[in-house]
Amino acid sequence: MAWAEVPVDTKPRAAGAVLLTGIPGSGKSTVAAALAARFAASAHIEVDALQELIVSGGRWPSPDQDEEADRQIFLRARNACLLADSFIAAGFLPVIDDVVVRRAHLDFYRTTLTGGPLHRVVLAPGAAKARERNLARDKTLTTDWSFLETAMRDELADERIWIDSAELTVAETVDAVLSATGLTPTGP
Repeated sequence: MAWAEVPVDTKPRAAGAVLLTGIPGSGKSTVAAALAARFAASAHIEVDALQELIVSGGRWPSPDQDEEADRQIFLRARNACLLADSFIAAGFLPVIDDVVVRRAHLDFYRTTLTGGPLHRVVLAPGAAKARERNLARDKTLTTDWSFLETAMRDELADERIWIDSAELTVAETVDAVLSATGLTPTGP
């Protein structure tokens, strides 16, 4: 077979994508990596890493009103969806981790990811536990984002899957995600 004939997409496609969300310190990146590791074909899409691809002009989210930073939040989400759709078509289960606390942001994910169902999971260990985790990790945050807990609970209260991971291990949290989404690991 010549290189030009190598198919990228597969049948069957992956069973959709997982969006793990929660406030900073809720365990999204750690749980996303561990969840992806349970599948034989998967990808971890860390949305913060997509922001880091911007060499000039990048604006990180801010508690202050910043239209450009807000626009880039949606740019990151669009790029995460494009990657996820590509992975789904190629047979890899994408696990996206992003801070999504507003309804408009979540709805953007819902409408932009078209490759399969989007399994949305909110990790909610509580603001105090998230703050404690933020202080204990290598990745230092200069802003206390725990106030986002209130906005997330107000705007996403009707989301079906909320996991209180405050007292769960990473493995127990992954088990809870699998149970709640109905996804079945296919082991590496």
